[in-house]
Amino acid sequence: MATTLDITQLGAIELRPRKALPRRWLNNVWSFAKRKPLGAIGGALVLVLLLCAAFVDARLVGSDTPILARTHYDDQHITRAEINQGPSWDHWMGTDELGRDIFSRILYGARISAVIGLATVLIAGVVSLTIGTASGYFSGWFDTIAQRLVDIILAIPPLILLIFGISVFASMSGPYARMFWFVVILSVIISAASARVVRGAAIATSNNQYVDAARTIGASDLRIIFRHIVPNVMPVMIVFMTVNLGTVILAEAAVSFLGYGIPPPFPSWGGMLNLAGSLQFRAYPEQALWPGIAIAFAVYGINMFGDALRDVLDPRLRGGR
Repeated sequence: MATTLDITQLGAIELRPRKALPRRWLNNVWSFAKRKPLGAIGGALVLVLLLCAAFVDARLVGSDTPILARTHYDDQHITRAEINQGPSWDHWMGTDELGRDIFSRILYGARISAVIGLATVLIAGVVSLTIGTASGYFSGWFDTIAQRLVDIILAIPPLILLIFGISVFASMSGPYARMFWFVVILSVIISAASARVVRGAAIATSNNQYVDAARTIGASDLRIIFRHIVPNVMPVMIVFMTVNLGTVILAEAAVSFLGYGIPPPFPSWGGMLNLAGSLQFRAYPEQALWPGIAIAFAVYGINMFGDALRDVLDPRLRGGR
């Protein structure tokens, strides 16, 4: 016997108010931290890196006055009492051979790593998303040409390609021009690897039934790509960009350590490690220790956060711990 719904009972239905956006964000962050504690620690380290890069001085408001740093990165005090000091209250990580505060230079080095890393992964993300999606969806001659170019780039060792590019295009350039070429060359290298991953995800999505249904009702290729392909590829792209951020920071540090990086007096972590390691390590080993710790913590945090983000965003891994 069918039951009927009494309209008067509708007034008794209680609608739960929708949570405010900040509260939802906090709940999502707390849920992520409980499920992936190592990923939360990694995210905290990434947040510290970004805060140091943004607020080491007042550059965001057009001033070079230090905020988090104790001194400017190139403030020198070349006296016997100031050079090569150990950690103290005035200089938390000591001073280098020119009397510059190592703690301040570490913070300024975070800005260089963050700028190069974020700019590279954003540009590489856009390029690889465009090429990989088009290559996986359209296939044919475009896919053949794109994948052969990717094969050529991947066949060359990345570090050698990066050093060669810097030597050719920016060997006599200033720090800002060299940072620009760092970003361009690293974007090309990262895009090649990312485009192949995006292409695989695009091919898998293109073979789903809802894509065939969209074609059947007359949807254009652009509508299918932006409506169905890109939203399903984006989680893979976000995870790949996050993991590659640590790779870019390591690559910049490695090239700077070899002497092809940002020229002094700009405080790149790899450049600081090179100077301290080649000239000062035997007498003052702690000067090489601090930039090494900064690189290790930054890359560890990014990798842990990227792995946890992959587990959360990838439907196949949502049950993993």
